[in-house]
Amino acid sequence: MSALKSFKRWFLDPQFSRKKQFLRSLDIFKDLRDRDLGHLVAALHSRSYREGEVIFVEGDIGRALFVLESGEVVLTRSVAGKEPVVLYRLKPGDFFGEMALLESLPRSATATATEKTRLHLLYKSKLDALLHAEPRIGVSIMSHLARMLSARLRRLSADPKLLSSKND
Repeated sequence: MSALKSFKRWFLDPQFSRKKQFLRSLDIFKDLRDRDLGHLVAALHSRSYREGEVIFVEGDIGRALFVLESGEVVLTRSVAGKEPVVLYRLKPGDFFGEMALLESLPRSATATATEKTRLHLLYKSKLDALLHAEPRIGVSIMSHLARMLSARLRRLSADPKLLSSKND
């Protein structure tokens, strides 16, 4: 892409600028510089989902992190012989599916849009390319994920009843 085309895309495209402003407001991307956010926006795939549309199913192999721009997503988990259990209701600014950036294992829940929803997807392959081309971006994202996962583990280990199998 020529420098002029790149300039126009980054500075004159209102959608590009809107996505960049949205990402700038999120903790996971707070340490990124303006130029880095531009690279990140270029790596994202945006998609809208209808009310009731399934985003991914428990057991699917994870390949992307999802960032919720608008709408609502519910994460549920199957329980043998019962209705699925609601784990989380996500709102704009939340992200989910982050474990897919670390390892390609089956999803631990099903994600469903509960209303018209707009998501930005960061595929692991795109993050890997960013890590290679712009290491600072990948390091910043991975550092934030590590801190977030560490905080979740501390909360879990601080509450013994969460570790008990009696809650199954």
